[in-house]
Amino acid sequence: MTELTIFRLRIKGRVQGVGFRDWASEEASSRKLDGWIRNRSDGSVELLVAGSDEGVQDMLRALTQGPPLAQVHNIDIHKETDLPPAGFARKPTL
Repeated sequence: MTELTIFRLRIKGRVQGVGFRDWASEEASSRKLDGWIRNRSDGSVELLVAGSDEGVQDMLRALTQGPPLAQVHNIDIHKETDLPPAGFARKPTL
């Protein structure tokens, strides 16, 4: 069985109001990744992403650019151990 890679990410920059959550959800689903995404009240976006190391690393590369209107300035990456439910969901703002 393939070992899963799980990261919690905090993305800062112009990432709210630019379609970032919808874009990231589609990107994660296309890579067969599990997890969730939500806006944070400080203007950042937080997500948990889990899947094959190759899929997660590819997602990280995509997140550094984001959708066309986004401007990603910084991504904080933390390794996680708790597996999210299957699929990729949008969670309410925290």
